[in-house]
Amino acid sequence: MESVVMWLAIGLGTGLSPWAAGTVGSLLGLPLAWWLLGRARRVQFALVAVLLLAAVPVCHLAAEALGTKDDGRIVLDEIVAFPVTVLGLSAARHPAALAGAFVAYRVFDAIKPPPVNMAEAVPGGAGIVLDDSVAAAMSWLVVAAGLILWRRRQAS
Repeated sequence: MESVVMWLAIGLGTGLSPWAAGTVGSLLGLPLAWWLLGRARRVQFALVAVLLLAAVPVCHLAAEALGTKDDGRIVLDEIVAFPVTVLGLSAARHPAALAGAFVAYRVFDAIKPPPVNMAEAVPGGAGIVLDDSVAAAMSWLVVAAGLILWRRRQAS
């Protein structure tokens, strides 16, 4: 069971990347987000909520096994939080929009501005997942604004 938890936590091995493990792991969130965007909004929200909640104990157990609070090899949090960046934004299925969302998410996750850094301080696995969820929510605002501007430009 521990090996299954660890395998999930390290993103099926993507978290073992010697270069930017969080970014490499987040790549698994792209097809997940794209797939979710093809579903009804209620389904998107429900599935993302289930994934985020399920990730909390997995990330917590992996962090305990690795002996750290939020080991860089743990990337499940990045994978399941990324879809929050495009939640409910059907236009984000466009490859350029999805790529922009990915860049925005990685920037917010990497620099951890407030309140992302404050969410990271929450104890246990909740903090591991919460900081990425907050970074994704902040990215959602950027993506939503970008899509509004894109539509206005297309209309003119």
